[in-house]
Amino acid sequence: MPKKVRIALDAMGGDIGASVVIPGAAIFLNRHADTEFLLYGDNALIEAQLAAYPAVRAISRVIHTDVAVGMHEKPSQALRRGRKTSSMWLAIDAVKKGEADVAVSAGNTGALMAMARFNLRTLPGIDRPAIAATWPTMRGDSVVLDLGATIGGDAHHLTTLAIMGSAMARVLFDLERPTVGLLNIGVEEIKGGEEIREAAELLRAMELPQLEFIGFVEGDGIGKGAADVIVTEGFSGNIALKAAEGTARQISEFLRAALSRTWASKLGYLLARGAFKALKEKLDPNRSNGGVFLGLNGIVVKSHGGTDAEGFAYAVDVGYEMVRYDLLTKINQTLNRHGHTLASASAVQEAIS
Repeated sequence: MPKKVRIALDAMGGDIGASVVIPGAAIFLNRHADTEFLLYGDNALIEAQLAAYPAVRAISRVIHTDVAVGMHEKPSQALRRGRKTSSMWLAIDAVKKGEADVAVSAGNTGALMAMARFNLRTLPGIDRPAIAATWPTMRGDSVVLDLGATIGGDAHHLTTLAIMGSAMARVLFDLERPTVGLLNIGVEEIKGGEEIREAAELLRAMELPQLEFIGFVEGDGIGKGAADVIVTEGFSGNIALKAAEGTARQISEFLRAALSRTWASKLGYLLARGAFKALKEKLDPNRSNGGVFLGLNGIVVKSHGGTDAEGFAYAVDVGYEMVRYDLLTKINQTLNRHGHTLASASAVQEAIS
């Protein structure tokens, strides 16, 4: 029988905390029974929620802490106040100590990244970690990164994102050689800033066997599924993510208003109810909830702070899959393949500069 996946949950993270985390864990548990939870946070609040979910209670251990990181705390403040004491830190620390396979939090993104990086450290050759997530497209799903972990990045950083993203795509999509594109303002070679053009030149020169670089991809190419992996730095990646989520909600509201306007439209909805249900599920931002922090010596998943229980369950799903597919090992293998890929990247970058 396979080893159970042990998941550390920051029960205080997010806009609501335990009242979303525990019900979300229950939804997740219905899909994955081979799981155990470590729940970090205020014991009284957690136990009050567990009373309604005995199945979760039966496979959980509660670790009490009075300290919770606020959603608006600065990362430096969160580190000073919550290091070694907060529910967020303790969940991450459980991964470092081998007590948990993955940590999941809906808490403050900046604080979570700072604590994860400080506690787990980065993999050899990785300067800065990234947030990667699956993105629903017209031809399936793509991996998009970075979605907001760090702002800016030189050609070497973008190259490491391409390598890590391709490893994640290989794991999730069972692809031998995922296609990779760099998000840019145009597909022409002269478009974009110096760092993105250098990254494209670098990826072509390296001819990496574990990925197929296809060049630049414009913003509309993400939704089209132009590549299995779309690479960008965190500033533009986060804007693209929030714009897409807002557009999905806007379309849903437009449809709801249009379909309830007249009796004829209501009848049309009833006749095509199955198709509209499928569309609603496709546009649901919860489907892509759960960003993986790539580049760390451990697996940490970030859920949206304002998500509901169903959305949080999706984020826990992501963490579970990363453990079951052994993502960390796959990334390490990809990074170290063919004569230390990242060291080669630096050498090539110097040669073409």
